[in-house]
Amino acid sequence: MEYLDELYEDLKSDLIRFAYSIADQKQEGDDLVQDALEKAFYQKELLSWPRYKQKAWFYRVMKNQLIDSKRKSKREVELDEFYEQNWVMPPVTSIEMVEMLKRLPKIQSDIVFKRYWIGLNSKEIASKIGISASTVRYHLSLAIQTLRDYFEEEL
Repeated sequence: MEYLDELYEDLKSDLIRFAYSIADQKQEGDDLVQDALEKAFYQKELLSWPRYKQKAWFYRVMKNQLIDSKRKSKREVELDEFYEQNWVMPPVTSIEMVEMLKRLPKIQSDIVFKRYWIGLNSKEIASKIGISASTVRYHLSLAIQTLRDYFEEEL
């Protein structure tokens, strides 16, 4: 661990500068540096490399981490858009909708409300209620199917 401290102190300014240059926000850049340092703990041979190779390794790790997080974020947005496109709410009054939502399990009702009335995406809902974004999407799809069935019964 001490060896990594020395390496980090030597490369600190270059790593932070690079991370900030590729990240959209300062916090994202800080996360990239931290993730790269965490991965460096498992790379014992890193110390035997020349300094330029060490720096290149950190840059590559940070760049790949950023690409991975962008891909993951893009998939989550695409899933949210998929649910958005596949369900058009029929014209109902607010009172009728409240009655329909009461028929759903509490978690599904809460998710539908947060998604369609407040406008949160699955990641934001997940952080608010303490479950994963994929679980939010699962409950949302169940709720939408149940609401479709209710609306078909009413028509």
